[in-house]
Amino acid sequence: MNNKKVLEIKNLTKDYGNKGFQARVLKGIDLTIYENDFIAIMGPSGSGKTTLLNILSTIDKPTQGTITLDGQDITTITNKELSKIRRDKIGFIFQDYNLLDTMTLQDNIALPLSLNGVDSSICIQKSLELATMFGLKEHLKKYPHQLSGGQKQRGATCRALITEPKIIFADEPTGALDSKSSRDLLECLKNVNEGNQATILMVTHDALSASYAKDVYILCDGSIQCKLSRGHDRKEFYDRIIETQASIGSDFS
Repeated sequence: MNNKKVLEIKNLTKDYGNKGFQARVLKGIDLTIYENDFIAIMGPSGSGKTTLLNILSTIDKPTQGTITLDGQDITTITNKELSKIRRDKIGFIFQDYNLLDTMTLQDNIALPLSLNGVDSSICIQKSLELATMFGLKEHLKKYPHQLSGGQKQRGATCRALITEPKIIFADEPTGALDSKSSRDLLECLKNVNEGNQATILMVTHDALSASYAKDVYILCDGSIQCKLSRGHDRKEFYDRIIETQASIGSDFS
């Protein structure tokens, strides 16, 4: 394991509602993510996993606690500083791709670099390298409507990786994909993680997707209930995840 901390969370809580009528969704979460970790967060519906992802990815703010990203406490900085963090240090993979319909796949992948004023030759080179890695080289000139769901999601993943962020946040990345496309994407994520090119935190309800991660954290009622680590056998890891889901006995959808 790499000992360099990418993300450190201490005593993270989140309340919703007005004073006197508050519901505590997250209850003192502690979690440390190191460089080149591949973490999956699972939990029953209402466990707080989406809230946790939103807070860690700077979309929402905690009620209390600290979040340190690449050595900087992001709970105390200005919105302008947060925008810079999102641009430079965070990559997002959404369930519904979020590709721009009026741009080619290559332009979609290169967009974060283009917005940062990077020279076009570098944008083209880096988008080609990533597209080749993700099996998309022959599709770069196509528009999103000409691509399959799996191709679009792999393109969205390339876009998230192109700035070489400190961490990738993936929100149910296989949720809209068929089984083959899901496996293709998960293999790509596993490969870039094992190639030391990405640190990944993925929220998923799917045991198969979670089995590609190195560690799985199970959330229940706003707290981390347990941690499962993969080892060498992904099939055995998948079986342990299924057993844990069954023992909790709640809907993970």
